[in-house]
Amino acid sequence: MKISYHGHSVVKIETNGTTILIDPFINGNEQTDLKVEDQKVDVILLSHGHNDHVGDTVELAKKNDALVIGTFELATYLGWQGVRTQPLHIGGAHEFEFGKVKLTQAFHGSSAIDEENQTIVYTGMPAGILFTAEGKTIYHAGDTALFGDMKIIGERNNIDLAFLPIGDTLTMGPEDAAAAAEWIQAKTVVPIHYNTFPGIEQDPDAFVSKLEAGVGRVMQPGDELTL
Repeated sequence: MKISYHGHSVVKIETNGTTILIDPFINGNEQTDLKVEDQKVDVILLSHGHNDHVGDTVELAKKNDALVIGTFELATYLGWQGVRTQPLHIGGAHEFEFGKVKLTQAFHGSSAIDEENQTIVYTGMPAGILFTAEGKTIYHAGDTALFGDMKIIGERNNIDLAFLPIGDTLTMGPEDAAAAAEWIQAKTVVPIHYNTFPGIEQDPDAFVSKLEAGVGRVMQPGDELTL
């Protein structure tokens, strides 16, 4: 399984002949190395409905006939836009041909915000994502605060790779993310959701230094690793 990071919270997984994008915020993301027109994607996993996570989902899904997986409300909202969806919800899992997807809780918000018309559409609860394939488990925490049940997530899942937000202001910051890393017991932890826009500036190397030796890894946009 090949995993690559592409700025903000964008993660690509290639496994079992399937290309998966998590939270594909590409246009408007100065941290990413991706271009929407170049992406061939089979599945899109969404943590929640904010614009910097849903991003270019509708365009990518329509162009590639990709399956979009998210919480029931978010999947319904995107389905109304002509996207093929599979709804899940917190605590729910589904076995697909390409792997298993389970949604965990996250403490944040979830909405589609239309700034031009000053309207907000509620898109259900935010989520974290557990993805398992080829005997490996990846945890993408989405946008979240630190919460005690991360200990349970770590106890009940053998997590090989975790992506944790460190930006502070809108999610947990480095100190809380370091506690989360300890609780989930992932073999490798990668910081995400930082330095994309004002208010979430962080030093990822400083965060990694807070973790147990060998656990933290800073990935630059386009960096890859193999599980």
